[in-house]
Amino acid sequence: MAFRAAVIVFPGSNCDRDIAVALEKTAGKAPLMVWHTETSLPKVDLIVLPGGFSYGDYLRCGAMAAQSPVMREVKSRGDAGVPILGVCNGFQILCEAGLLPGVLLRNAQLKFICRDVTLKVETDQSLFTNRYAAGQIIQIPIAHADGNYFADTRTLDALESENRIAFRYSTPEGKTDSSANPNGAAKNIAGIFNKNKTILGLMPHPE
Repeated sequence: MAFRAAVIVFPGSNCDRDIAVALEKTAGKAPLMVWHTETSLPKVDLIVLPGGFSYGDYLRCGAMAAQSPVMREVKSRGDAGVPILGVCNGFQILCEAGLLPGVLLRNAQLKFICRDVTLKVETDQSLFTNRYAAGQIIQIPIAHADGNYFADTRTLDALESENRIAFRYSTPEGKTDSSANPNGAAKNIAGIFNKNKTILGLMPHPE
């Protein structure tokens, strides 16, 4: 059976086509493009929340999109174990919807950043990262103004102890220190999982 993905499209999304092209090249089948007002989804193997500026980034980035009608179904599918990927604004939406912990704040420099960054793969124990090796260094572009991941100490400790940090900003040599941190994110976090590692949110754009 062919792999079927669904891309959720919000007003202001501008990377939905990019992720759709990447998914079609990867899976061999075009994904479903689902408008945010839908209240149901057909059976799919992956749900993607793309990057962009949903609702013009009013209030907080992703806050309005998290209340869209389709998100009730996205949450239900996530609870049932359907894999969900949120990229950049999609990561913000996942956090605002409570599907991932923490929040994405304004970049520490208070400027929009668009450039390639190096990342360290923190774990290969997930369906999203099992083609990588733990500790592998990869390069992916970022394009955001609100990518500064923040969570309280208890949440950050849980992410560490449960191996739920997917990627960290790093130097090309693999150092995850402040020199490699483009936006001020806590612990250089670029992407995290839910407890079952079936939901991934990341700021860089793999598409």
